[in-house]
Amino acid sequence: MRKRDHNVLTNAASLLICGLLAGVVVAAAAFPAVAMSGLAAKAGAETFGALPKELTVARAPQISYLLASDGKTPLATMYDENRRDVKLADIAPIMQKAIVAAEDHDFYKHNGVDLNGIARAFVNNQSNASSQQGASTLTMQYVRLAIAYSASHPADVVAATEDTSARKLREMRYAIQIDKELSKDEILERYLNIAAFGNGAYGIYAASQVYFNKPPSKLKIEEAAMLAGMVKAPSTNDPTTKSGYKAAVDRRDYVIENMVETGAITRQEADAAKAVQLKVTGKRAPNGCVSTNEKGWGFFCDYFYRWWMGQETFGSTSYDRERRLKSGGYTIITTLDPQAQRGADKAVRKAKSEKSKEAAMVAVVEPGTGRVRALAVNRNFKLDDPKKPANKPHSDPKQRKKKKLGNYPNTVNPLLTGGDGLTGYQAGSTFKIFTIVAALEKGIPLGYTINAPQQFRSEYRIQPGPAACPGTNLYCPTNSGKKAGGVQNMWSAFAQSINTYFVPLQQQVGAENVVDVAKRLGIQFRTTEDRRLSGTKEAAHDWGAFTLGVSQTTPMELANAYATLAADGKYCEPIPVQEIKDPEGKKLDIANPRCEKRVSTEVARAAVDAARCPVGDNSSTSRCGGSRTAAEVKQAVNAPVAGKSGTTDSEKTASLVAMTKQYAVAGIMADPDWPQTNVKMKHKQKDGINPPVYETLRDAMKGKKRINFEPPGQKIREGDQRRIPDVKCLDPQQAKSRIEAEGFDAIISDIKVPSSCPAGKAAGTSPDGRTIKGGVVTIQISAGGGTTPGTTPGNGGPPNNPGRPPGRPGG
Repeated sequence: MRKRDHNVLTNAASLLICGLLAGVVVAAAAFPAVAMSGLAAKAGAETFGALPKELTVARAPQISYLLASDGKTPLATMYDENRRDVKLADIAPIMQKAIVAAEDHDFYKHNGVDLNGIARAFVNNQSNASSQQGASTLTMQYVRLAIAYSASHPADVVAATEDTSARKLREMRYAIQIDKELSKDEILERYLNIAAFGNGAYGIYAASQVYFNKPPSKLKIEEAAMLAGMVKAPSTNDPTTKSGYKAAVDRRDYVIENMVETGAITRQEADAAKAVQLKVTGKRAPNGCVSTNEKGWGFFCDYFYRWWMGQETFGSTSYDRERRLKSGGYTIITTLDPQAQRGADKAVRKAKSEKSKEAAMVAVVEPGTGRVRALAVNRNFKLDDPKKPANKPHSDPKQRKKKKLGNYPNTVNPLLTGGDGLTGYQAGSTFKIFTIVAALEKGIPLGYTINAPQQFRSEYRIQPGPAACPGTNLYCPTNSGKKAGGVQNMWSAFAQSINTYFVPLQQQVGAENVVDVAKRLGIQFRTTEDRRLSGTKEAAHDWGAFTLGVSQTTPMELANAYATLAADGKYCEPIPVQEIKDPEGKKLDIANPRCEKRVSTEVARAAVDAARCPVGDNSSTSRCGGSRTAAEVKQAVNAPVAGKSGTTDSEKTASLVAMTKQYAVAGIMADPDWPQTNVKMKHKQKDGINPPVYETLRDAMKGKKRINFEPPGQKIREGDQRRIPDVKCLDPQQAKSRIEAEGFDAIISDIKVPSSCPAGKAAGTSPDGRTIKGGVVTIQISAGGGTTPGTTPGNGGPPNNPGRPPGRPGG
């Protein structure tokens, strides 16, 4: 603090006289009969001299501002007290003059305590005047407020404001000390930043915004006078109320007259200012996530709030963390991308109305940083008014019978991110990507072929029921439509979502390894059953249906899992902030991305290469086949894309992930109130989940560079290539034995083809020449009477087969 020059003798005299007069003045106010006694003066002097000289001043609570990722678009404000400290240079000089005229004419002349004022107060209080005077200077008022804000216990706050001689003495002592240590401008700046102006406005910055919707640097004479007149009694002089309007006008005019008296303005300026009709044009600052700058941004704001409350950096208890957020005066640049968020908001509400029981939920995560760029759902982030409820009847029949209302259109539940008992939703075949990663990590290449039957008899044991093989306790998954998949590789099986390819592939690599991949990519396993099955390798090993997406997740988790692969295997913890500055402008490291390598680059690139197939994209090396479950994504986004759709049993949920190198978008449509809904969730229809996902990605990518995914290397694509033995014209069983002896999985085709070999003999193989070690080799059977047919090229590609109908997601 900067020291001001003071005459030592003057200060000493001030201390002595204040000590004497303080006791007299306070006594005169409280006990007029003894006010002139020497006892009062002596007591005042002794008490005054014994007071501590140093005043510890804590920063008054400051409003925290949340901004979008561009650093300028307002998102929300959070505060206990609406206050933002500003420099004196940013406060209009007329405002500075107005507060001096209203509260302390001699502010620039006295040493913190106005001796003349004390004397005047004494005379006034002895004259039986209608009002008592306390002789408080502007500096003493600052001291009183500073003590209250620095108090660590409620009793200290009371002591700082109660009308007692002890309080007056303490204020005088501290005021003299403050006046020695700070310049008058510094004191004035602090006072204007700490004073209360009513209507939730603390400090001149908030007051200027609340009442006039402008910064304090732009205040006019009549506005400054009104604000200066309010600090005396903000409730009484409240111009926003019918009863307080006249009092505010009278007080404003009183201040204007004082400004003439102090020479701040001329008589002509005063008359002109008083002639202006008092009009309040501002309003209370919005507070919290229910009052975000744009509709639909509340769910992102709430995710930020929950994230903040979980960071020990901001305090050891939830109380400390919340106080720091709402009092710390932070400027927080969040990760919210306005372009992506607005696109997502529009898309989800276009698909489903806010009054729909189905929730269309979309999350956007940036690969390589974990920054959450958008969170949108067709709901209003607000509490339903119990007196005038707008929410519809509960979708669960049991709850509806109890007259309970659902959580739509209004809710504050974390639908997109989970928590507070919300465990998520089944995401169906989007989970097959975890099986692909686990298989690739085991050395199984993308070109690995499996003959996918209509129904697969697995080794997984389950309770007897519809999912079990008839008469057994073995898990027997089928494909959608109960069609055989035929010979598939990872590209084509993922493109068509062939269940009977992925369950045997998971069985081969170990379900526990697939679950481990999901964990590494950020799936949380929130339900009791999910935690049990994922808790140990033994339990996970028997989780046969895991690859079909029976575990619960959230749109944000799913988006981030796929984003990890788009970032070449670099997992980043989802984060809602990219910069946090304290009131001094110091950046906090906690906003930095938290990333680590969890999947090898080559494996991640290979998994993404397979994921290009379902959404209608191809790399130069992929072999996707003809059928895709969400082929429309590529055309809509017009960029290199990857992703996967997913559906659960009875279509109780529908999911889609679509991503570029810059954004990963995951959408889930479900009924959060009643998971066992009887509503069928849709995909490609305009009110399905696919349009909100690809429209969000399309809008997010507007103006962005198109970046291609790096293709995987040949080894992870093709694996260990081996020569297929020549079996032409051999007996089929003999041919099968020879092929299996070379390490291939041989199957005999039911379809006969024209061949120069005798009918019923082996006509050749598909593929022909070379294929992957352990891959499927189909033995073609001769119909005789012709030449040997052309064979499908090698490398383990699938033959032409009907597969599953296009656009039908599995699992």
